[in-house]
Amino acid sequence: MNKEQLTFYIDESCHLEHDHFPVMCIGYIKVPKEQTEEMKQCIKAIKRRHNILHEIKWNTISNTHIDMYKELIDYFFDSNMEFRCILVKYKDRLDNLSFNNGEHDNFYYKMIYYLLVNPYTNPSAMNNYRVFLDIKDTKGRAKLNKIQEVFSNKFHGKSPFLSFQHIRSHESQFIQLADFFIGAVTYKARGLHLKKDGSLAKKELINYIEMKSGYVLDEGTEPGEIKFNIFDHQPRKRNDSGR
Repeated sequence: MNKEQLTFYIDESCHLEHDHFPVMCIGYIKVPKEQTEEMKQCIKAIKRRHNILHEIKWNTISNTHIDMYKELIDYFFDSNMEFRCILVKYKDRLDNLSFNNGEHDNFYYKMIYYLLVNPYTNPSAMNNYRVFLDIKDTKGRAKLNKIQEVFSNKFHGKSPFLSFQHIRSHESQFIQLADFFIGAVTYKARGLHLKKDGSLAKKELINYIEMKSGYVLDEGTEPGEIKFNIFDHQPRKRNDSGR
């Protein structure tokens, strides 16, 4: 049986341990390998129609380009691309000492694993996968080696995830699209859409994504959702009295 070849483009937001943000989010855009070039050119064409030459980034959204972002959202939902993310709420509850050998990076590796290994969205027996991750810090090579080690051990040397490598966001339209959706999820989960000085453009785009997906961005989705999957993860509150 010929396995389908699929590629993941992973980005993350508010992922540092002591960045004083209450949530973090890590997610991907998944693309069928044989459609990668076609989809990339379609995204570029949408940007050109709106005279956008720079990166797509949630943090730089303004009222000027709302129509372009809505067209990108429409294209995503009409295409074979898929989005999945893990939204971690109450990040301050993370007990890395008890559960992650005292290392926040170990929690990061777990999130990568649970993001990708999912029987509904990514059946391991049917497909082969390649994974690209946005470069975030100077520990990139060590992180990649650890991720590959984790997956090799979990699948006893027969992982369907064939490779992990870094890519810079400006090199990938799909990393940029992942940044956009993750930014929307995180923005709402942080309650920034409720602030009087919140971005009207971002609020409008959040509403548009929710309309297209049928889900509220900070509440998670059904576990078996394929097209636009959000896993709402809330760490258990720590009981420090038992230590």
